[in-house]
Amino acid sequence: MPASDIVDNSPTHPSPAKPIETASNLVLIDNYDSFTWNVYQYLVLEGASVTVIRNDETTLDGLINREPTQLVISPGPGHPDTDTGMSNEAIRHFSGKIPILGVCIGEQCVYSVFGGQVEETGQILHGKTSLLRHDSKGVYKDIPQNIPVTRYHSLAGTHPTLPDCLEVSSWTSKGPDSQKDVIMGVRHKEYLIEGVQFHPESILTAEGRSMLKNFLGMQGGTWTEYERLSKARCGANHVTNSVNGNSKGGTRNPSTPQHDPKSGSILDRIFDHRKKVVATQKEIPSQRPSDLQASYDLNLAPSQISFPDRLKLSPYALSLLAEVKRASPSKGIISLDSCAPAQARTYALAGASVISVLTEPHWFKGSIDDLRAVRQSLEGMHNRPAVLRKEFIFDEYQILEASLAGADTVLLIVKMLDESRLQQLYEYSRSLGMEPLVEVNTVEEMDVASRLNAQVIGVNNRNLATFDVDLDTTSRLMNAAPSDSVVCALSGISGAKDVEPYQKNGVGAVLVGEALMRASNVSQFVAELLGGTADPKEQTNNPDLLVKICGTRSSEAAGVAIEAGADLIGMILVEGRRRCVSKETALAISEKVHGTVKPTSASANSRNPERFAVDFFSVTSSWHVMARDRALLVGVFQNQPLEHILEQVHALRLDVVQLHGDEPLEWASAVPVPVIKSFKAGDANVKKRGYHAMGLVDAGSGGSGESVNYADTDHTLQSDPELKIFMAGGLNSENVAEVLFNLGQTRVQVCGVDVSSGVEEKGEQSMSKIRDFVKSAKNRAYLTQR
Repeated sequence: MPASDIVDNSPTHPSPAKPIETASNLVLIDNYDSFTWNVYQYLVLEGASVTVIRNDETTLDGLINREPTQLVISPGPGHPDTDTGMSNEAIRHFSGKIPILGVCIGEQCVYSVFGGQVEETGQILHGKTSLLRHDSKGVYKDIPQNIPVTRYHSLAGTHPTLPDCLEVSSWTSKGPDSQKDVIMGVRHKEYLIEGVQFHPESILTAEGRSMLKNFLGMQGGTWTEYERLSKARCGANHVTNSVNGNSKGGTRNPSTPQHDPKSGSILDRIFDHRKKVVATQKEIPSQRPSDLQASYDLNLAPSQISFPDRLKLSPYALSLLAEVKRASPSKGIISLDSCAPAQARTYALAGASVISVLTEPHWFKGSIDDLRAVRQSLEGMHNRPAVLRKEFIFDEYQILEASLAGADTVLLIVKMLDESRLQQLYEYSRSLGMEPLVEVNTVEEMDVASRLNAQVIGVNNRNLATFDVDLDTTSRLMNAAPSDSVVCALSGISGAKDVEPYQKNGVGAVLVGEALMRASNVSQFVAELLGGTADPKEQTNNPDLLVKICGTRSSEAAGVAIEAGADLIGMILVEGRRRCVSKETALAISEKVHGTVKPTSASANSRNPERFAVDFFSVTSSWHVMARDRALLVGVFQNQPLEHILEQVHALRLDVVQLHGDEPLEWASAVPVPVIKSFKAGDANVKKRGYHAMGLVDAGSGGSGESVNYADTDHTLQSDPELKIFMAGGLNSENVAEVLFNLGQTRVQVCGVDVSSGVEEKGEQSMSKIRDFVKSAKNRAYLTQR
């Protein structure tokens, strides 16, 4: 492990907790391991009174006479059946009488005592960390998913021999679906017995003290007895987690401790952690509040759209807030390798009204950089979704940071904030042009949101104190919601049946995260979820291929090309080039193009329904580089001053400018007509949105007749399915259909072809070749060839 990845989780200048009455006589059996004393340290720091006894220095009767309140079996070398002294005997006797915890070989003892087999794992691990997943019960109450834990073992309990009386409580995972790999923890289903294969006492294990603290809070010999004692101690204010996350009631799991939502909840811990992180961040030059404000004052925040208005614009009966979510405290890793901007673009084109981006890094594995990249990925998109910063916000600094990163709205959680602070943050967000999403979970919190006059209210179906999910929460709160607010159902939604009640009772939108992240076909999933039609692009007809005749040197050639059906007429305006035309010729060609009506009206790329977002290049290919009634006049320039290009646009009445040199992409923003920019095959800049209306993939300087690298072109198109291009280089009437056919599925991304030398004979334009090329390109032979 690189040194930079090592995190010391050991207590720094720790203060011991107050003594725990119920842990006044804990016995720790030492299996001759130095880690025993680290376990001892953590237990004592958490308030236990601990006696350490080696596994061969007493008898069972001697141990019974000590009347222990808890029993902990320490780590140690060897095999649990041969090298742990009286440990197994002690587990058998005290099962069902007192809480028992086994650590490393102690966990293997638990596994073996109840009939399981402990065997080689195929891995020898000594001081190595792995990410742990768990069931959030017992010792894992309020413990985040995918925390690093330290492993010192080559043996482990095997899945096929797991005794019926035990359940796997934690594990390492493998594969994209996070399948269970090595068993890292077991729990007895009836007796209050836990075992952890890893070392919670190691400095490289996160949350180790918290796990031991959870164990010390347990009483009784069975989970049922523990539940009864907990209720008696804590009364009705404590909440019991459900067995399997059952959101609508049902049997409660006695192995899950009672929980007071006001003390030490996951929300509290996240809140405390974020406050520390934000405080540190504020001290970093370039990230200080004054730095962010200076950037905002320079108008560096990306443009915004109205969150409430965009939320009401949906192709479905309900609007969708689609969430980019790599992980969560309740689910652990969902999709760690997901690319946030790519996911966001997919969501947008599937009909999402809002993209929710989790920016909390520790529990949710997100970042503000994700938000920034998501916003950039939507740049230039017609009817783009609003972007939500999903974060635990308590400071104006976080809202300003969100605005600079490209957010249109932010989340404000009522449960986290007192009402006056909530009001301050709400008003500050609105002052930056962002109407917040105000999250509630109870009637009382809905009343707070109502007093705030929140335009958009999100009802979280997940209780942030217990993390229980109840999908009926949103429906129950609808009567308390202001009639003029949009109500969004948040959390726990995984399928169409979850959504049906919301469609009937006035809910305006649903937020979906995990289910979308796991969907193999996002468009299809969204359509099935919200009861609409899948990807609108699938319903459109293949548009006509646009044809550009370049290197035009006479008004006669322009007329022939238009009569044949060409869509763009290009003329070279680069002095010194063989095909460059004079000012007089250029004016004559311009007159011809502007005065000639097309023989047939062109069929544009069919537009997606207006309530869907539409990719930048889908818009430009439909509207910027073609006209229905006449051909467009294109002036081709190469490494000439911008001022000269602008002069020629006005003098020659150019409809389109083609930049065929090393001009900066930003020039496209300064040119008052659409720009076609030339790129060599494989140049990733062809995919940049918001600049050129269309990329032209060519072999070189243009007009050479040299064929483009079709493999590189195909690779570029495959890497960006929404990209549209013009193709040039070595095309003629005999090969154009074959070239397009050979591109396979990506040929539909070629919206136009550009030809120059392919319609020439002995260096001069051939009228017959112009006609033949237009005919070959327009007859769609490339769709059916061979």
